[in-house]
Amino acid sequence: MKIMNIKLIIRALLFGLLGVLLLYVWKNVLKKDVISEPVINQTTILKEITTLGKLELVKYNFKDIVEYEKEATDYHMINKFLPNAKAVLIVMGEATGCIDLMKISKSDIVIEKDTLIIYLPEPEICEYKINHEKSKVYDVSNGYFLEQGKMVDEAYKAAEKQIKNSALEMGILSQTTTNAEKILKPLLEKISLKKVVLKQKLSTK
Repeated sequence: MKIMNIKLIIRALLFGLLGVLLLYVWKNVLKKDVISEPVINQTTILKEITTLGKLELVKYNFKDIVEYEKEATDYHMINKFLPNAKAVLIVMGEATGCIDLMKISKSDIVIEKDTLIIYLPEPEICEYKINHEKSKVYDVSNGYFLEQGKMVDEAYKAAEKQIKNSALEMGILSQTTTNAEKILKPLLEKISLKKVVLKQKLSTK
């Protein structure tokens, strides 16, 4: 009986050791093969970025009074003795700063261990326009004989160009770059699971 008990004890110990060994192998060998780290590469990140397309990052709204003047001779020689034609517009408009992420190529993405470096294209004004529904012609003088409709159209075109120039003077491009850091960085860190550093591409101009 004693011999049988000893054999049972030895057998139980062997099964116990085998179980511990199997558990060790599962945790330290097999489990590593089953659960692998996600593979993050340039192509994957590039696809995620380009799906965002043209990313609008800032919008400037404008309200301005525009005075537009044309000499009579610019319309008809017969009117050379008439005073200059003038149009006064109350203009509402907007300009939008954006970054075109579709311009990013694979070479603009650099992966260094736990850090992702992305070289962004230059910020740009992707749209500037007049809101014609909210804008109006305040006054037109000496324009009856000078093709008044044509003069008002020219005044609006000049005002639209001024919106773009005003936006540039007010720093819309630098604000676009600043907002890219605030908005894009956390978004790209979530996509890549890495620390993200945004840099500006060197201008080719």
